[in-house]
Amino acid sequence: MSVSLQKGQRISLEKSGGALSVVRMGLGWDAVKKKGFFGSREREIDLDASCVLLADGGVADVIYFGKLTSDDGSVRHTGDNLTGAGDGDDESVVVDLGRLPVHVTSLVFTVSSFNGQTFNEVDNAFCRLVDETDGGELARFTLTGGGAHTAMIMARLYRHSGGWKMNAIGEPAQGRTFQDMLPAIAAHS
Repeated sequence: MSVSLQKGQRISLEKSGGALSVVRMGLGWDAVKKKGFFGSREREIDLDASCVLLADGGVADVIYFGKLTSDDGSVRHTGDNLTGAGDGDDESVVVDLGRLPVHVTSLVFTVSSFNGQTFNEVDNAFCRLVDETDGGELARFTLTGGGAHTAMIMARLYRHSGGWKMNAIGEPAQGRTFQDMLPAIAAHS
């Protein structure tokens, strides 16, 4: 059963019958359809999902379109979608929670517009957390309202009392890549 999250909401990721082992953060979006003289058309939007692993108050590793697997192999990006075409998850990051090094305290998931298009040009943007063992959606955070920003800090998974929690952040940011957003990401470590 999926929980629909609101900005700032936190949920426990405890699972009946045992702890979560592998999760997928799926990110999806569409381009806003532009109406013109010859009908409506859709532009391609190149949004990029990234996952920043935080430990000891700093960045321990980063997974993005240019580095698809973490140094220890516990986090894997499934590949770059350059257009937002298709239904469902356009980009995904798979996390093996059991293989994460113990010093990694949280993972921050971001999305940025590589070509500098703003979220005013993006429609139907969401992130969702899926239990990879059974394919069940655990939580979904839908973005609303567009905006003149080019990036967003979507959500954070973090260790809490021996388990994991998720925080829907939904904070607008500026940047074409995760590097541009590092100061804003640091506020969520």
